[in-house]
Amino acid sequence: MAHHIDIQHTAKLARLKLTDQEAVKYEAQLAKVLDYMETLEGHDLSGVELTAHATPIYDVWREDVPVEGLDRAEALANAPRKTAGQFLISRVVE
Repeated sequence: MAHHIDIQHTAKLARLKLTDQEAVKYEAQLAKVLDYMETLEGHDLSGVELTAHATPIYDVWREDVPVEGLDRAEALANAPRKTAGQFLISRVVE
């Protein structure tokens, strides 16, 4: 079904200034969107569950499973400075 859209009025409501070429282009695009919406309305979607996303969204967090940590030697292996089996850092509080 062909839709008539007063694109200049719509642009005015949106506080947009359109050239004549833009008005023709956007009027055609909006008409296609409305046609597509009409196509969707023609389908029985009563069994379709409502959703906010087209694809499922999964939690990306992993399970909190305890694992073996590094031993002291492994933890200090790349430390720039170490002393007595501990990290040696610069003084941060005067």
